[in-house]
Amino acid sequence: MKGSTSDKLRRFFALFSSENRVLIPIQADPDSIASAMAVKRLLWRKTASITISNINVIKRPDNIAMVRLLDVKLIQINKIDPKKYDRIVLVDSQPNHNDAFSMFTPQAIIDHHPYTGAKADYLDIRPSYGATASILTEYLRAAKIKPSIKLATGLFHAIKTDTSNFERKTLIEDIKAFQYLFRHANIHLAHKIEQCEISFDFLKYFNIALEKMRRRKGRIFTHVGTVTNPDACVVIADFFARVQTVTWTIVSGFYNEMLIIILRNDGLRKNAGSVASQCFGQYGSAGGHKSMARAEIPAAILKKEVDYRNEKKIMPWIINHIEKRAGKK
Repeated sequence: MKGSTSDKLRRFFALFSSENRVLIPIQADPDSIASAMAVKRLLWRKTASITISNINVIKRPDNIAMVRLLDVKLIQINKIDPKKYDRIVLVDSQPNHNDAFSMFTPQAIIDHHPYTGAKADYLDIRPSYGATASILTEYLRAAKIKPSIKLATGLFHAIKTDTSNFERKTLIEDIKAFQYLFRHANIHLAHKIEQCEISFDFLKYFNIALEKMRRRKGRIFTHVGTVTNPDACVVIADFFARVQTVTWTIVSGFYNEMLIIILRNDGLRKNAGSVASQCFGQYGSAGGHKSMARAEIPAAILKKEVDYRNEKKIMPWIINHIEKRAGKK
C-alpha cells in the first residue's frame, strides 16, 4: 500500500464506526500481542467494542509473563461467538497462516510477513520490516497518540524479539520505532518479560530432543514426539541454534493432530521461510523469514505420505524433504 502513514491511517479509520464490534484474532506471540494492543488503542472510543482473541494456547513462559505484566485482556478463540463481530482485524498474520483464521473474513490486515495473496478492504503488508510492531508504532505516532507505559513496553519487547535484538533483517524504520518506544517503555518491565525462565514442563522435551538428535554436517534434526504445546519445539530449536558450528536446526513434534516443524538457520544460508514453503507448503501451512520458519501439516494429510504414528519414520521423511530443497551441505 502506497502513501504516507497519515494517509494509511485515514483509510484504516474509515473502515470503522461507533457501532462496530471489532475482533482481533491473533496467534499469540510478542509481536502479535503488542500489535493487537496498539490497534485496540488506535480504535479506542472509535468503535463499540474491541476484543483480542488468541487462537493458540499460550504456554511459553515469556509470553505468559508478557500477558500478565502488561495486563493484556485476551479471550480464547473457542470462547467467542464470531457472529457477534462485524469487523475483523488481523495483525502479524495473514489468513492462510493458520487454519483457525479460516472462520473470519478480515476487513483489515497489517503484517510484516511475505505477502500470500491475502484479500481485505485494507492491506498494509510490509515484508521488509522486522516487526509488525514497528508498523503500528508509526500508526500511533501519525495519530499523535502517546503510548502508555505498558503499550510502549509491549511494542518495545516485540521489536526486540522479532528482530532478535536487530541481528535479523531490519529497516531504519524499525530502529526509529525502537528509539521512540525506548523513551516511553519501562525497561525494567521489559527485562522481566525477557528473562522469564523456561517452564519445568518443557525440560522433558530437551531430554527427548538430545536423545533423538541427528547431526548431518552443520544441521541438527530432532523429533520430540507429542507435545503439550508447540512452543516447546520453538524453544528447543532456538536452543540448538546457539550451538557452535550449527547452521540449521529442524525440530518437529505433534500437537493437536498436527505435525509442527520449526526451522532455524544462521542467517547465512538459504532462506528458511522459502525452504519451509517449498518443502512442506504442499501439505499444509508453511513459511517464515530468512533465519526462522515454521510448517504445520495436518495428520490427515501426513498419513498419505508417511506412517506418522511410527516416530522412527517421521525424521527421515523430514530430512529427505529438507535435503532435497536446501541441499546436503
